[in-house]
Amino acid sequence: MDAKRLTGVKASSLKYDLLTALSVAGLHLDTRHQISLSRLLLLITARYNWRLDEFCVGQRDLARMWNVTERTVKREIKFWIERRVVICKRQGVRGRVGAYRLNYPEIYRMSEPYWDHVGPDFSERMAETHPVKETKVVAVDFRTKATANDQTDDIPATENQSWRAACKRMRDLHPEHYRNWISLLTFGKDDHETLILNARNQFVAHYVKTHLIPVVHEAVEATLGPRRRILVQVLQ
Repeated sequence: MDAKRLTGVKASSLKYDLLTALSVAGLHLDTRHQISLSRLLLLITARYNWRLDEFCVGQRDLARMWNVTERTVKREIKFWIERRVVICKRQGVRGRVGAYRLNYPEIYRMSEPYWDHVGPDFSERMAETHPVKETKVVAVDFRTKATANDQTDDIPATENQSWRAACKRMRDLHPEHYRNWISLLTFGKDDHETLILNARNQFVAHYVKTHLIPVVHEAVEATLGPRRRILVQVLQ
């Protein structure tokens, strides 16, 4: 979802749909999700900055809001990140409060099985405005036999350190995507506005751009910070 849509004419209804999706998912999942998503809902309604598409609230303030310890706050934020419900935009370091944004596609994917429980009108509206698309992974092995037999699947040490961090996240969260496609990309350039990635051929570049770019965007935002653009090009 484009963050601008949450500050426009239809912003109110879109926000209500988002909160409904989170609520119904939390109530139909296990107790851990029920508690965690309830806390997230309170944070969203009270302190989410829709214009900047982020929340930036100190752990002490969250602890007071939820009536818990700061240790519990840290555990909750980690839980959200691991389940990809939120994405870290800026790490909190040296007294600076971290900034996080909602991961809309993941929230809708997680809640989609329960839309019908809200009502047919809600389900139809969500299916039309926020369709959940399943990504089918096509496994095509471009590697040499020696590489294919290597089960360690290590990230090359020659890669840019920041890109290595993003690769590690994608390898941990999406092992099939990473093994079959993303590992075939190499770091090109990062000028803090555009991250350029090189693909070994046009087929790999096209597949990543059409099927896996949301996965790359999420990992880049979580590890490198917000980027205006990610460019996948064929290595000349």
